[in-house]
Amino acid sequence: MDHEFIYEALPTRVVFGDGKLAALPAEIDKLGARRALVLSTSAQAGWAGQVAKVLGEKCVGIFSEAAMHTPVEVTGQAMQQVKDLAADCVVGLGGGSTIGLGKAIALRTGLPQIAVPTTYAGSEMTPILGQTEKGVKTTLRDALVLPKTVIYDVSLTLSLPPALSATSGLNAMAHAVEALYAQDRNPIVSLMAEEGIAALAQALPGVIADPQDRDARARAQYGAWLCGICLGSAGMALHHKLCHVLGGTFDLPHAETHAIMLPHTAAYNAPGAPEAMRRAARALKADSAAEGLWSLAGRIKAPRALKDIGMPESGIAKATELAMKNPYWNPRPLAEKDIEALIRRAWAGEAPQA
Repeated sequence: MDHEFIYEALPTRVVFGDGKLAALPAEIDKLGARRALVLSTSAQAGWAGQVAKVLGEKCVGIFSEAAMHTPVEVTGQAMQQVKDLAADCVVGLGGGSTIGLGKAIALRTGLPQIAVPTTYAGSEMTPILGQTEKGVKTTLRDALVLPKTVIYDVSLTLSLPPALSATSGLNAMAHAVEALYAQDRNPIVSLMAEEGIAALAQALPGVIADPQDRDARARAQYGAWLCGICLGSAGMALHHKLCHVLGGTFDLPHAETHAIMLPHTAAYNAPGAPEAMRRAARALKADSAAEGLWSLAGRIKAPRALKDIGMPESGIAKATELAMKNPYWNPRPLAEKDIEALIRRAWAGEAPQA
């Protein structure tokens, strides 16, 4: 084990269980707030209306234009509504897009936010915000953007389509895989990472087989929560750098990009982080982490090729060039030809190679 480390627990209140959306008004009272603005994407506007009903007079409005990669112009529109309605807190219902918008508002206003996740993305457990301006995605870490309260209601994940459940779950696992070999890893986060990977690996096939299986859904949400803590508590490396480059440059869907890249980045880093990858393999019940992740993606019918989600082959060189610029710390040094080969395999949908 590591004999020197720093562990800092993040101060988020978590309310977990079936039907817990009903606790939302009381959680707003706990924050001392009275005028909540509900946030969602346009696809989840109907759900946002239901949340507004749960809140009753505590809801002053709905903003349902949250978008992928948190574009600053969308944040500007939401900020205007916050101001016009004199909102004193925000409630983000959805996945990374909506929760990202809540964070962007919190950063600019200091308003408290309650996150109500409906996917397994994990953004709700982190003080990290990614924003896009003029096609360039940047990330920052600030305690101000960490949600004050997170409500995990298993019933809100039952309608998450199997395809999105698969990619969102693999996206969550990516946070835990990288936490196992992070430069600032510690024993507590490593325990959560291994447990999170194991929970999701066990739950996802059941979720895909029967999306209404509440036990499998609860286990997946538990795993996603743990993986989200990993993302918020440890530095990320090559995998997240590549996904930010690919998502921001080619406007690729976030969860699908993570799902496709994960077996390849695990294979690349295996020689530089053997103990971490042993733990990941153990959680996956596989001979190697990369093989276990590749096999799981196949079982749950997740996409396995960047070309299938809109990346042009002509973008491989550009992605490689951007990946080599300002690289994150990584357990294995980045070699340009190896990174290009990795991206090419991911683009074509070939099996990962160390």
